Amino acid sequence: MYLGKTLFPQVMEFVPWTSFARIVQRYAGNAGVRTLSCAEQFRAMAFAQLTWRESLRDIEASLSANANKLYAMGFRSAVKRSTLADANESRDWRIWSDLAAVLIRRARKLYANDALSVELDNTVYALDSTTIDLFLSVFDWAPFRSTKAAIKLHTLLDLRGAIPAFIHVSDGKLHDVNVLDILPVEAGAFYVMDRGYVDFARLYAMHQVGAFFVTRAKAGMDVRRVYSTPTDRSTGVIADQRVMLNGHYSAKKYPEHLRRVRFKDPESGKTLVFLTNNTSLPALTIAALYKSRWQVELFFKWIKQHLHIKRFLGTSENAVKTQIWCAVATYVLIAIVKKELHLDASLYTCLKILSVSVFEKTEVSCALQPDRSQSEPPGIANQLTLFDY
Repeated sequence: MYLGKTLFPQVMEFVPWTSFARIVQRYAGNAGVRTLSCAEQFRAMAFAQLTWRESLRDIEASLSANANKLYAMGFRSAVKRSTLADANESRDWRIWSDLAAVLIRRARKLYANDALSVELDNTVYALDSTTIDLFLSVFDWAPFRSTKAAIKLHTLLDLRGAIPAFIHVSDGKLHDVNVLDILPVEAGAFYVMDRGYVDFARLYAMHQVGAFFVTRAKAGMDVRRVYSTPTDRSTGVIADQRVMLNGHYSAKKYPEHLRRVRFKDPESGKTLVFLTNNTSLPALTIAALYKSRWQVELFFKWIKQHLHIKRFLGTSENAVKTQIWCAVATYVLIAIVKKELHLDASLYTCLKILSVSVFEKTEVSCALQPDRSQSEPPGIANQLTLFDY
């Protein structure tokens, strides 16, 4: 019988607390704090994410019901909803953003050798955004339309391990293409985007850095064909061409050749036109790369379903960003736990198990791998058997 820690503090042991202490000191997060330090605040927010708590009162009641376990979980005193609300409102959201960045760097190293859906040694990123609708009367700092507010999560997803390498939170009015101005661009990496990101000046800047992009061509794009590469139409590739932009200003923004691949999807029957600056990969690989972009859509769907970022615990910009970054940090933390413990269970399964068993005294490697724990033979008991059954 395991008599050690409950599952929650075992998961929290994977947080780099030394790095976190430096981050807190950088933003003076614990200055003047008597109760609920930044470390305790993160524990409370992570607990809310893992156990699907939807309000401050819910968090307070759930933790109070297990008061005898709070100290072992890392809480020095009971968590009050008013104290947690004040902490979310006042403490700099960049504390949690920087913590998430530390965890993301660690997770990306762990997943660096994972296979992609295409045979490629380069790093492949999918770039997209998702919108979270809000009430304009409550969240007036995030204008979107005349009658409602919204925030956008602009995410660059590393397709090895589905780890977010870059996240930018903005109001709903920021156009997706403007994120290319602040996006960290890595030479040799592939950036897969939809046609909302087609801006030839920004794409040329990416090209000059040495990065590759794969995107969809906009309808009616004014180009001229320079030459064509022979293709096998039975594979679905209709055309593989080098093109130049015709427009005066467009040609100035992107003065070099672009590669245009016309592909007929055998599943949907639709004809898709891709643009890329990579001239060496086969046309089918370009099509497969764009298809892999769907992983970022699945990522957005997943976090909206499981990380509870549609109902917020506070209404200020700082409180909302704090909750989002704590949710991202929790997601990446579980991804780290899964990889470091070599678990076969999916992230979905791990989160489902933790949502109902954070107070259980079970070894985390056994709890998150139920099949393995059931297959292990029972240990030899030290006590003699008194009765035969």
